[in-house]
Amino acid sequence: MQQPSDRTDSSSDLVDVIKGISESPGVYLMKDSSGKIIYVGKAINLKKRVRSYFQRQETHSAKTALMVTRVADIETVVTTSEKEALILESNLIKRHRPRYNVVLKDDKRYPSIRIDIKASYPRIDIVRKTPKDSAVYFGPFSSTHAVRQTVKLLNKTYPLRKCGDRTLGQRTRPCIHYQMRQCLAPCCLTVDQKVYSQMVKEVILFLKGRAPELIKRIRRRMLQASARQDFENAAVLRDRMMALEKTLERQVTVTTDFLDRDVIGTSGGSDFRIVTVMSLRQGFLQGVRHFELAHAAPEKGELMAQFLGQYYQQTHSLPVEVLVPQLPENIDLLEETLSEWGRRRVRIRQPKRGEKHRLLEMAEKNAGNTLRERLQKATREAAMIEALKRRLRMDRIPSRIECFDNSNLAGTNPVSAMVVFVNGRPHKAGYRRYILRTVSTPDDYASMAEVLSRRYTKIGPANPEPDLLLVDGGKGQVSIAVAVLDELGLTGRFAVAGIAKKDPEKKETEDKIYLPNRANPVNLGSDGRLLLLLQQVRDEAHRFAIAFQRKQRNRMTVRSALDRVAGVGPKRKAMLLKHFGSIKKIRAATVGQLSELPGINIVLAEAIKQSLS
Repeated sequence: MQQPSDRTDSSSDLVDVIKGISESPGVYLMKDSSGKIIYVGKAINLKKRVRSYFQRQETHSAKTALMVTRVADIETVVTTSEKEALILESNLIKRHRPRYNVVLKDDKRYPSIRIDIKASYPRIDIVRKTPKDSAVYFGPFSSTHAVRQTVKLLNKTYPLRKCGDRTLGQRTRPCIHYQMRQCLAPCCLTVDQKVYSQMVKEVILFLKGRAPELIKRIRRRMLQASARQDFENAAVLRDRMMALEKTLERQVTVTTDFLDRDVIGTSGGSDFRIVTVMSLRQGFLQGVRHFELAHAAPEKGELMAQFLGQYYQQTHSLPVEVLVPQLPENIDLLEETLSEWGRRRVRIRQPKRGEKHRLLEMAEKNAGNTLRERLQKATREAAMIEALKRRLRMDRIPSRIECFDNSNLAGTNPVSAMVVFVNGRPHKAGYRRYILRTVSTPDDYASMAEVLSRRYTKIGPANPEPDLLLVDGGKGQVSIAVAVLDELGLTGRFAVAGIAKKDPEKKETEDKIYLPNRANPVNLGSDGRLLLLLQQVRDEAHRFAIAFQRKQRNRMTVRSALDRVAGVGPKRKAMLLKHFGSIKKIRAATVGQLSELPGINIVLAEAIKQSLS
């Protein structure tokens, strides 16, 4: 690693830094005056590439030119090859999330389909994490509903097991899925491994987009079964074939060569851009995903290279062809890297005419439509936030709203939670949970005072102050919030409001919004969206607080139940919970199953059962 010894602020100092940069391949990290990484790039010649940013700046885009003016320091990492630089660049972008890079959101919020082919009897799972293990993954998919419908169809068509791995070894009789002929019940009955494996192979073939080929195979097997007068098996195959044919009819055919390909379209400028990926498998459109890129500074070719590197590094299934609107930099290197990841030859093309160009136009059109929809939505949200500012008589726009709620069960396990909304949307990275330290009785005012004191004594870069503090409650809770802020010297720094639920006995028709030093609730006017937004913030805080309180309560229940058993210490408690997953499953386990764990004999297993019964 090569790094300048002193952080510089002037362009002349940067020139000296550039002189010392190696001409080897590698990755460069540009930093601002605070030392924060604002851009990560790769190059086959580091010195030549970095120097180009500070020469002929008039040829740069406006966003790149602005980025260059903020560069105060440059760090480089030398690699042995350009391919290593490509992979390192992608990993560093994911880790540091620089402002001016193409940064894709983590796919954990998108569902994938998982089949563990190493299991004795594999099952179909919907997961959101896709580790590098022996299982086969399909996705991620943009629509959770579509994934569930697909799995539902496959479970009806192929009687694979439905129960989890823990349940598989504990069942003593088949479940209702067996009675509905949707499972062969390998948990209890003897199932031919060859028959089961054949079904798993057909499911994988379907998920790979090979439905036409699969239907031909099933039709052939159906005719063979009919010829040998195995009519029962032939009828099962017929029903399976018809179910797949109905699914195939609903799919959209967009190509005639039936290749696996992804088509990428873009729309927007450097401040905000939409990248659309259309996935085609065997000529059928499998799905469309959209990615938002904000403040991305790379030029067009570099932007596409960064996008492809990140996108396909986290995708399990790569196509044989990728159609792009602009060819990325170092296309040969990128094709070689993608081919290694996909374990088959992957080509990147920029079609100019014909059917492939029509596909590219379709992707571009989808990107343009999505861009317009999201910009219109952002405009509506901005107008709503502006209207909320006027109605609450605030000095600034309530871009950041923080809301608190308390929760306890009959005074036990008191907790509090804070949720954050930024520009009208949940900002889950800002959510916080608090275990109350000074409150042991159900006292909402005391709970609110403690949690607000703990939160607003820590205002700083990592915990910025809100524009609006929203508390769940009426005038009493608002008064407590104002008193805490007065004590902390934060009076007037940001607005405070309370939201109280309607009282049906008083014939109130909607929730009320209270402000400090005001007896009557605020009239939000005829725009119902303003009240709806504040209700969404309040309800999210309520949900988050209850979920945390329930988690704490369950943890205490488990701890107290197992603590009563002599011979069960912290390590054995952790082992029991890790193996069975919950206190409910420990309670349901037999003495024999408990005694199979290391360090637990029959006597201790019986004591555990007696304690949890």
